Amino acid sequence: MWSEVLPGGAHWSWRMPRGSAIRFVALQAGANLSLVLYSALEKLERYNMPDSLKAQHTAHYTRGHVLMSDMGRSMASFTADSLGWHDPLGALLDNEAMTRRYGDKRYEHARNAMHRSGKDGLLIEIGKYGLGKRDLIAPVNLFSQVTVDAQGRFGFTPEHARAGDFVELRFDMDVILAVSSAPHALDPRPAYAPGKVGLAAWRCGAAPANDYCRAFRPENARALHNTDMLYL
Repeated sequence: MWSEVLPGGAHWSWRMPRGSAIRFVALQAGANLSLVLYSALEKLERYNMPDSLKAQHTAHYTRGHVLMSDMGRSMASFTADSLGWHDPLGALLDNEAMTRRYGDKRYEHARNAMHRSGKDGLLIEIGKYGLGKRDLIAPVNLFSQVTVDAQGRFGFTPEHARAGDFVELRFDMDVILAVSSAPHALDPRPAYAPGKVGLAAWRCGAAPANDYCRAFRPENARALHNTDMLYL
């Protein structure tokens, strides 16, 4: 369908049809890609992080997992993954944290070398579809790993993704997809140096009856069935 290279710190959005897929590739080590999903049929339906994690008994995503909506439907499925861990818990880098960590670098002076937070990038993108601050949801942070210790503290794994690592998402319903390649909110690196991400989209067809993600957990089969019912 198309391919793109998303520079570090950039943001973009697409309307992805049911039965399409994207391969995301980390073109530089330490890349992060924050994404959010909304139903293109009814924008009040959107990715729900708590329901997705609870239903699948997980605190990270990899091949076999699905991203569920707040209506119990599968919005997208992880069909391939070279990393085995993508973060759903670490939220977004906002302007306050970005300025504390990296300093203030505005477009008027830095031009394309400006700093832009993941939160601002996603707000710009979802605004193109009539959505605003109240609609910004917890993202999925592809290529990033966040662990939790015995005291409940988050730990970020530096350089989790190497150049060439990839993950593929199949879209199980018509969705609005917005992404930001800004640094992860917990990335401890002192310099603002987000990595580039490559994207390639194609038509793969809807999940078949013997789909790996459908068989991964009973809850996933139910979520995919609920989505299928929309398209009978």
